[in-house]
Amino acid sequence: MKSSIKFILALFVLVTLGENLQAQGLKMPQPSTSQTVTQDFGLGKISVNYSRPNVKGRKIFGALEPFDKVWRTGANSATVVKFSEAIKVEGKDLAAGEYALFTIPGKTEWTIIFNKGTKEWGSYTYSEANDVLRVKVKPVALKDKVETFTIQFASVYDTSAQLQLAWENTLVSVNLTTSIDEQVMASIAEAMKGEKKPYFQSAIYYYSNGKDLKTALEWMNEAEKQMVDAPWVKLWKAKVQLKMGDKAGAAKTAKEGLDIATKIKNEEYVRLNSQLIEETKK
Repeated sequence: MKSSIKFILALFVLVTLGENLQAQGLKMPQPSTSQTVTQDFGLGKISVNYSRPNVKGRKIFGALEPFDKVWRTGANSATVVKFSEAIKVEGKDLAAGEYALFTIPGKTEWTIIFNKGTKEWGSYTYSEANDVLRVKVKPVALKDKVETFTIQFASVYDTSAQLQLAWENTLVSVNLTTSIDEQVMASIAEAMKGEKKPYFQSAIYYYSNGKDLKTALEWMNEAEKQMVDAPWVKLWKAKVQLKMGDKAGAAKTAKEGLDIATKIKNEEYVRLNSQLIEETKK
């Protein structure tokens, strides 16, 4: 009861202070600035909205933010993470939606919590009953201090990424994965029924994801007809040929790409086609 009263009083003071400043026409910087981070992931997006406190010479984890206690994972309102599509967090399913991101810092292990309480101020009224998912991860000690609390994405690939929390000398990474192959393959099949067939992009997907290379080569041949003087099409066709074991064919195609790139003065594809020609000699 006492903690609830303290929270209500604190919230009243903050709201009243904000209203007074507004009424006085004052513009004041927030002690902890807010930030929104958006990351493309799979076929969707992930966005994080949070506030960024500074260390300011204080001891953070195990002191200002006690171990084994629920933390708002930032400052001010609860940190909110929005997933446009379903994903897996540390191998566990999480449906598309908007969640409050709470954490429980520990000396050797952190608990990452996705909770329904997206309208919370801090973690004062956090309720475990609203948890949707909990996972555990190991913190890593950083040599260099991170002054401003940071949430970022790292090691971002088509179907995997890391959501990272960094502050003081601690880094926590949460593994995210998604499956897009079924959706992409269905999309390609549907697009191939249309008048403008995406031969080039579809062939690259087949090449990059272990699909039928014979089909990929057929589509690259069709892409060549659509984009006659495109050195990038020649490059990717050569890549498919090389992966199929046709070194002579790959060298010939890459040489055609090199000649086109030289003619139009495209230095990047001069370099890339030249590199592929060298690969065919190994």
